Amino acid sequence: MDVDPSRVNPVSDDMVGRSSVEAKITEIARIGIIGLFAYWSLTLIAPFAVILVWAAILCVALYPAYSAISAMLGDWPRLAAGLITMVCLVIIVGPLAAIALSFAEGVQALLARLDDGALQLPVPPESVRNWPLVGERIHAAWSMTAGNLETVLRQFEPSLLHAGSKVLGKIASLGVDLLGFVISVLVAGLLFRSGERLAEMAEGFASRMGGDRGIGFVRLAAATIRNVARGVIGVALLQAFLCALVLSLFDVPAPGAIAFVVLILCIVQIGPALVLLPVMTWAWLEMDFGRAILLTLLLIPLLIIDNVMKPILVARGLSTPTLVILLGVLGGTLSYGLIGLFLGPIILSVFYDLVMMWMHPDSAAGKPLPESSRLSSVTRN
Repeated sequence: MDVDPSRVNPVSDDMVGRSSVEAKITEIARIGIIGLFAYWSLTLIAPFAVILVWAAILCVALYPAYSAISAMLGDWPRLAAGLITMVCLVIIVGPLAAIALSFAEGVQALLARLDDGALQLPVPPESVRNWPLVGERIHAAWSMTAGNLETVLRQFEPSLLHAGSKVLGKIASLGVDLLGFVISVLVAGLLFRSGERLAEMAEGFASRMGGDRGIGFVRLAAATIRNVARGVIGVALLQAFLCALVLSLFDVPAPGAIAFVVLILCIVQIGPALVLLPVMTWAWLEMDFGRAILLTLLLIPLLIIDNVMKPILVARGLSTPTLVILLGVLGGTLSYGLIGLFLGPIILSVFYDLVMMWMHPDSAAGKPLPESSRLSSVTRN
């Protein structure tokens, strides 16, 4: 006997359509609730986002050192985390604070001399006239400025006042930035013990979002952070600290300001020669022969120390262009102050490498890192 199909499956089209609409509404409600909680969470952590991001970067960059120290101490992770945190506070934050505060004092003294009219430029030597092409013009402009600096500055008074207010605002915020830097180091010390679990969570999330490609993104980001943090930021901090120490020993004026400029030039991969060569020239003109040659002998290694240390500290070849690092330094400093000086180039470098990997997945620079570079295991390499 034939059976009517409509009686066997009595589900009408209206019921199917209603069920489909309910499923879509439920899915939209789930997404809305998740989005709402995500927005609230971001709002709660927004005031601390820069500190937390910088702490995470420090944790990734210093995790190999933490693992090595923990192994040397007989697998005492808590002691290793405390030790490396104290070392960071003494070696990194201390000199950085001294350089930044000295730079602030130097800028404030310069602005005070400009305001009092006590700042005068020396008369240019006659040898400037003999410079090819531009010698006469430079000599004339220099002579006019040296003889009437106050009048020249008045011509640019609106721009100088606007720029000066911004500079003073940044100087005033140095104390807060240094405090944020200290907090970041302390938070990074707390993250060391959870490094393995956080790495697995990061790779799990990346795998959920993009499979093996997502895991490759995470590994490449970790490698880029270490390359830039150790090979660029670390070497630049070392050069700036040694520069400030040497200049202070020889009573060179404004050693902190000079070291701060050296720090920026080294981060953007220009090198300290633009600052140290004029300092050497000044030393030979103002100091006696013995002090001048000793200062020169101490400053020359600072010009080439990055060429020696970067191959040691950079595990992979640093592929980030100088322009990307420069934009990161400028944008990070203007947006986030002292922490942004270091955070900006690292973030932009990671973004650049990830974009290159996405655009050229089959190129050598874009291939996912090998399994040995996994966050939870390469941190010991």
